[in-house]
Amino acid sequence: MTDLYTSQRAMRNMRKAAMQRGVVAILDVGTSKIACLILRFDGPEHLREQDGVGPMAGQSQFRVIGAATTRSRGVRFGEIAVMNETERAIRTAVQAAQKMANVRVDHVIACFSGAEPRSYGLAGELDLQDSVVTEQDVSRVLAACDVPDLGVGREVLHAQPVNFALDHRTGLGDPRGQIGHRLAVDMHLLSVGGDVVQNLLYCIKRCDLELAGLASSAYVSAIAALVEDEQELGAACIDMGGGATGVSIFMKKHMIYADSLRMGGDHVTSDISKGLQIPLALAEKIKTRHGGLYATGMDDREMIDIGGDTGDWETDRRQISRTELIGIMRPRVEEILEEVRAALDAAGFDTLPSQQIVLTGGGSQIPGLDGIATRILGQRVRLGRPLRVQGLPQAATGAAFASAVGLCLFAAHPQDEWWDFEIPADRYPARSLRRAMKWFKDNW
Repeated sequence: MTDLYTSQRAMRNMRKAAMQRGVVAILDVGTSKIACLILRFDGPEHLREQDGVGPMAGQSQFRVIGAATTRSRGVRFGEIAVMNETERAIRTAVQAAQKMANVRVDHVIACFSGAEPRSYGLAGELDLQDSVVTEQDVSRVLAACDVPDLGVGREVLHAQPVNFALDHRTGLGDPRGQIGHRLAVDMHLLSVGGDVVQNLLYCIKRCDLELAGLASSAYVSAIAALVEDEQELGAACIDMGGGATGVSIFMKKHMIYADSLRMGGDHVTSDISKGLQIPLALAEKIKTRHGGLYATGMDDREMIDIGGDTGDWETDRRQISRTELIGIMRPRVEEILEEVRAALDAAGFDTLPSQQIVLTGGGSQIPGLDGIATRILGQRVRLGRPLRVQGLPQAATGAAFASAVGLCLFAAHPQDEWWDFEIPADRYPARSLRRAMKWFKDNW
């Protein structure tokens, strides 16, 4: 537990150093693509010193000066499967982005999906020695949260205070400087498989880069795709990637739940490839060019040429109707959305005041997806594109770049995490632990 706490603290300091130098790279390690953006900051005065315990701020003083993407290799379900292939792909993306920006970058902030995230809601409270809440009191109340047994080989990726209560007043963002007697905190903790994180750390080190931060894709894509009202009132963000689909729930501008399903757009491609007996690359091309989920009478007549490369001219000249293609795609998309529905139900999403659902990620671009999602997930569904970030090339403004853009915002304004405070070494007595989301019913 402590080793990760220390390494996260070290990463925070590294991020500060990188921002003072003025440039940092953003790396989205996905199953279908690896995206690298290079950010330039306008100087050290924008480092957050005294913003308090708070949610994200808006567009910071940074601009994107380099951007590159490359086809991902060696990554499956959002996790590294073949180390040297992933290393090569990361090097390719970073070098191309550096060339465009005309700078050399040493520090990267990375995000990844997969690693089986699990959410916990922790609570801690203590009596104040002095009536005014100090920074030390915040550290002590965070230390008073009882951390559950996360299981063998699991590590903490995010640990964020999402709500403070002082005496009878709850819903405080930052209690420091306020007067009261008893301070309580609710914290959201996200744990992930340690091996997956270690593999990513090792891979980035092998690329001669220093890691200055790590985040969950489900979390950062929501920062980019949810508008402020949705983050405040409660919304779920569904980030449909190639090999994994991230689910995160926000409330009062904080993430209160996250999950990742080992299914995504690649599964649809693979179904097309098997169903039509064509190579994966061709299946991907047909999916993006002709794919859809609703068949009309027109689609029976719309024929799609399928060229194989067997060398047998008769076999290679085939045609299928668009209706057949839709018939292959739709069951898999429905299956992915049913899994998302199950994850939202498990999280208790239906108890939140707002039921807004936002779909983003490259997989969300299949025509007709919002219609099917409305049927399976509920009435309030919209497609989300990431916020506009200064200097971002037009090619990187689509839904597939939600997590990369969110990671830029995260890099500029990380939310306070446990390791931003000096947690006292002598831990306080253990307190209660409740599964994430359940405490929301009591507290909000």
